[in-house]
Amino acid sequence: MKKFLISSVALSVLGTVNAFAQEAAAAAETQVAGESMHHVMMQKFLEGGWEWMLPVLLCLVVGLAVAIERVLYLSLSTINSKKLVASVEEALKNGGIEAAKEVCRNTRGPIASIYYQGLDRYNQGLDSVEKAVVSYGSVQTGQMESGLTWIGLFIALSPMLGFMGTVVGMIQAFDQIQAAGDISPTLVAGGIKVALLTTLFGLIAAVVLQLFYNYIVSKIDSLVNDMEDSSITLMDILTAYNKK
Repeated sequence: MKKFLISSVALSVLGTVNAFAQEAAAAAETQVAGESMHHVMMQKFLEGGWEWMLPVLLCLVVGLAVAIERVLYLSLSTINSKKLVASVEEALKNGGIEAAKEVCRNTRGPIASIYYQGLDRYNQGLDSVEKAVVSYGSVQTGQMESGLTWIGLFIALSPMLGFMGTVVGMIQAFDQIQAAGDISPTLVAGGIKVALLTTLFGLIAAVVLQLFYNYIVSKIDSLVNDMEDSSITLMDILTAYNKK
């Protein structure tokens, strides 16, 4: 399911970029003043050359696909934890452990899953409950952090590919100067312009992905804090229930 979602998002983003590229190619033939920003950006993208721009584009598209999938996953994992705690406590009072487990089973998100694992081991003692909550909390944290490594890779890789394209473009520009036997301002300026465009788009890709990365990390931190707080509350509830 996760791979399907990432693939769907990647294809959607790539289709949008492809549409922009076709519009930019058409606009390049009949360029007019006051054209929109996305036309200008796509024209510059095409001027940079596909041999270096395409890897940067792939980093951006795949990185965005992973980032959007993580944002959707974390959004679905976010629930009203106070409402869940109140529901579990009420179910314990009225129906016991099985009723509380049923509440958790019918609630989405990592907190409900942790609660279910803890309640499922209540008959083994509170120590077993605590170990289960801690262990399964680590599992849920790992699931939430899944994909962050890939986003970090694309953040680092995009500007590196851009810089590499710039270096190669500069070398080609000097080769043209050497072949011409003369320094032509037009020749040098054109070669340097094309070379620097790869760096520009590599940095743009890295900045966009970095924004998503920081948002995802902050979302994970918020969920982890909520999980820890809710886990402590669960232990307090079960301790009070155990004394009855």
